[in-house]
Amino acid sequence: MPTIREAEAPAVAAPQGDGGYDYEAADMLVVSDREQLRALADEVRIAMVARLRERARSTQQLAEEMGIPKGTAGHHLKVLERAGLIRVVRTRQVRAVTEKFYGRTARFFRFEVEDPEDERALVATSVRQAATEVDRAPQVGTFGHVKARLRPAEAKRFERRLKRLMVDLRAADTPAGAPWALIAALYERARD
Repeated sequence: MPTIREAEAPAVAAPQGDGGYDYEAADMLVVSDREQLRALADEVRIAMVARLRERARSTQQLAEEMGIPKGTAGHHLKVLERAGLIRVVRTRQVRAVTEKFYGRTARFFRFEVEDPEDERALVATSVRQAATEVDRAPQVGTFGHVKARLRPAEAKRFERRLKRLMVDLRAADTPAGAPWALIAALYERARD
């Protein structure tokens, strides 16, 4: 039975002037394919996916925003496109070259992970991405890193509450709002 994690790549792009998105995408994509999970277990690719949530971007734009070579950006975009996580949403003719603009295939990703190693890699990448965003954040809400000893039933109860909180946050999303993100990971710590 796969474990299910509600998650989204955090939004970093501001909504367009009318409060909407600049391209059409499905609301939700279930991410369970190993190729998809591995594509998202990379810090550069998860940052790209985050930037594409509300506004499409070209390879050149992503490379400039992220401070990486255009060839590197192109490689990562191809991996994400092959995995079905992004797609070309429009093109523009620039002299003799057709410039492609990429967008996500869905606004939110719901992860269904069977392999604990895939899940661990995805969680670790998400936490590192969140740390990078917190470092640049204009405002940080509540923060905590709490450790406790729990019985299995208590751990399950907290896991259900965290899932509910993530679902509630996603349901409150509005294009006219300011971009906020929540990172939460309940995990059993290794014994000392």
